[in-house]
Formats: sequence, structure tokens, C-alpha cells
Amino acid sequence: MEPSEVPCAVAAAKSAASSLGLRVDGAVVVNDGWRIAVRLVPCGVLARVAPLASRPESWAQFEVEIGRRLAGTDSPVGEPDPRVEPRVYVREDFAITLWTYYEPVVPSVIAPADYAHALVRLHAGLRKIDLVASDFTDRVAAAQAIVRHHAGVRLVDLVAPHFTDRVAAAQRMLGDQERTPELLGVDRDLLSATLSRLSAAIRDACGREQLLHGEPHPGNLLSTNTGPRFVDFETCCRGPVEFDLAHALLPAGVGGQVLAAEEISEHYPGANRDVVEQCRILVWAMVTTWRWRQDDQLPNGRYWRVEGLRQLRLALDR
Repeated sequence: MEPSEVPCAVAAAKSAASSLGLRVDGAVVVNDGWRIAVRLVPCGVLARVAPLASRPESWAQFEVEIGRRLAGTDSPVGEPDPRVEPRVYVREDFAITLWTYYEPVVPSVIAPADYAHALVRLHAGLRKIDLVASDFTDRVAAAQAIVRHHAGVRLVDLVAPHFTDRVAAAQRMLGDQERTPELLGVDRDLLSATLSRLSAAIRDACGREQLLHGEPHPGNLLSTNTGPRFVDFETCCRGPVEFDLAHALLPAGVGGQVLAAEEISEHYPGANRDVVEQCRILVWAMVTTWRWRQDDQLPNGRYWRVEGLRQLRLALDR
């Protein structure tokens, strides 16, 4: 989010929460990227605020609906605030969703076994809500009739992209030099070839797929008094569990925690280590591609442009 937008985004979050009867005396920005996360006090709410210009409202609704459904399972997730309706609130030009705020545990380092066990539980919960989503998709007409005749009943269809759809989006980015003008031809070719080859290889190697978090790297995992909790579900997609496991191997920012592939795979039953390694290289290529966008707003994004290419080449050499 542009620095000039942050004060307005914070004001929008405070306004949305106050209008719902939550007490808001102050606000602290705890995370800043393409959207911001704002802690509202003393009500104990974490507001996620995004400019409507950067994402459609349906994007935020998809995330909050995933969170709502997972909250009804035994999943280690950050839940929507139970005191308000789990939906998108629009103020000015911002989409706002309201979540439970969890006090962080210090130090926040999570052991590989704890991470793997939390991911096993998350995947179990995602399989449960995926069944609900498929059932709803098969009953679109009936669901629409329920909405028409019962005010207040809200059913949201969950249509998650396949992981290869996300790869295709990265490939389109590479093919658009106006959106990635600083990316050299040799690096562009390396990224494109890696994305094409590995997405096909992973798809061919994996028979079983399910709904995934999409980006469960350590930066999207909170260390709380009740154990690890995953957050940020707007990246949910379908694919093999190894695709999620590969994200655990990404650092949570410069100098952040990095988990070892051997340790993660050891504690996740049935994980295919060869596929995890293929997914890890694919994810590096995808993440590095996003960093070369002209409008990328990730903090330290220019560092990760160069570091991502270096890590990709190291992985391919291995």
C-alpha cells in the first residue's frame, strides 16, 4: 500500500469496527504490504485493509469465507472476529475484514515438527470445507433459492484456482515486458522455462490433490499461546500437499526463520520429498517473478529480486 494511503486505510478500519459497536480507542499498523493489518484497541480486533483498486471485493470475501469455514473445524487458524458478521466491510475506497487478534509469543521461532503437525491439521480442515464447497457448487439453484427466501442466510461459493493457474499468471507476467521492464532477457528465460517444466512435472507426478493454503510460509504463521495459527487465506488453491510444504522452506523475510526440507518432510506423513523439492524450486521461480513487477509493493522487494534468482540457480544446480 502506498504510504499516502495508510492513514486513510487506518481511519477506514476504525470507522468500520466502531460502527459495529466495537470499542476503538487506538490503532497500530502491524503489517504493511499491498494491504495493511491494523490492530484495533482495546477491542482486540485485527483489521485487514486493502484498496479496492488493488483487488476486487470478492477476493477479500473469498478469504473471510475460508476463515469462517475453517473456524468450524479443528484447524489451527486465525479466525474471523466472532462478534461481527464475517464479511467484507467497505469504507471509502477500502475493503476491510475483521479478525481475532492474537498476542504473539516471544520468541516466535516455530520448531519444524510443530509446523508440520499444524499443517497436517490445516490440510485436514481444508479437506472438510472443500467437501462443503463442492456440494454447494452442485446445488447452485437450491442455494440461490435459500438466499431468496431466507433473509440473513448467506452462502458463498468457494471456487479455488488450481496451482497451475497461479503458475500461468506468473508466466503471463513474464510475457509482459511493460509490467516487468527491469527483468533481463536471460533471467526472464530462466524463470519462464523453470515455471513451464516444473509445473508440468509436478502435475504429472501427483495423483491426489486437495484445497491448500497456497502460501503457508513462516510469515503467514503466528506463534500464539494456543500454538501455531495460519493466517492469510486469499491464496488458497488446489494442488498436492507438497506445494504447501515447499512454502515452509521460504524465509519469513530477510533474516527470518527458514525450515529445512528434510525436517518438514520427516514430520508430514506421506510427503514425497522429491516432489517437495520440485515444488520448492517452482515456488522460488513464482515468488521471484512477482518481485519483478513494476508495481510490486513488498518491503525489501528489490533485494528479493536478486536473492530469488540466486536461490533459484542454486536449487537448479543441486
